[in-house]
Amino acid sequence: MTGKVVLVTGGTSGIGRETAIGLVRLGARVFLTGRDEGRCAETVQWIESGCDGAKVEGLMGDLSVQSEVRRLVMELRSKTDRLDVLVNNAGGWFGERRLTVDGFERTWALNHLAYVLMTMELLDMLRASGAGRVVNVASHLHAYGKMDFEDLNGERGYGSTKAYNQSKLANVLFTMALARQMEGRGLTVNALHPGAVATGMGRDMTPVMRLANGVMRWFYLSAEKGARTSIYLASSPEVAGVTGKYFVRCKEVRPARVCEDVALQERLWKVSREQVGW
Repeated sequence: MTGKVVLVTGGTSGIGRETAIGLVRLGARVFLTGRDEGRCAETVQWIESGCDGAKVEGLMGDLSVQSEVRRLVMELRSKTDRLDVLVNNAGGWFGERRLTVDGFERTWALNHLAYVLMTMELLDMLRASGAGRVVNVASHLHAYGKMDFEDLNGERGYGSTKAYNQSKLANVLFTMALARQMEGRGLTVNALHPGAVATGMGRDMTPVMRLANGVMRWFYLSAEKGARTSIYLASSPEVAGVTGKYFVRCKEVRPARVCEDVALQERLWKVSREQVGW
C-alpha cells in the first residue's frame, strides 16, 4: 500500500481504528474521520506511537449531517489530490428515534446515506487513481432487513433493530448497484460482514439493550480480528478486479437473496441519490 491514500470513516474506535492502523502498517497514507476532535487527535497519536513513519491524519465531522460530509470532503481535497480507497465504516445502533438536522432518522442517515454521499462526492478522485476501491462495512444482519420505502424514517413505529437491519441491507444493495454502474470505469465496490465485534457502536442503545449486549460481548471478536476483511478488501491484490461482491472472513459469500434483486437495487439507488442531492 506504499504510495496509496485511504480514507476510513469512523476511524477513532473499534473496527475503523484497527482498519486504519492496519493500512498504515502496510504503508498507506490514511485519513480517518471521527465526531470528536479530541478522540481524533488521540487516535492519530496512538497510531503514530505504534508505527514508525506513520502517515495518518484525522478529520472531524458528524457524518449523519450532510453538510458535514461535504465539508469534510472539501477538507480532504485540500490535503490530497489522490484517493485510492474509501472504507465506509462509520455507523451506529440507536435505541431511540431521532431525526438529523436534514430531517432523516439518524440510523438511516449515518449508516446508509453517509455511505452514499461520501462515495458520490469522492467518485472522481477514486476513479482517477485508475484502480479505486470502495469498501462498505455492512453486517450479516442485512439478511433480516426489509426495505420500507414508505417509512424510511420510522414514523409509523420505530424499532432500533429494524432500523439497523434495514440500513445494513441498504449497504449491500447500494454496493451491488454502484458496482454495476461503475463496471469497467476504474472502480471496484464490495461489502462485508466484519463478524460480531465488541465495539462502542451501541453506546446509544437503551439500558435493556446495553445489558443484553454486555452479556453477548463474551462471544464477540476483537476489533482487530473484525477489521481483517476491511483491510483485505482495501489492500489485497487477490481482489483487485472483484466488484459487487459480499465478503465474510476474507472470503466471498453469497448475501441474502433479496440483495440480488436488481429492481430493488435500482429503486434504492434512485431514492438514495435523491435524498443526498445527487
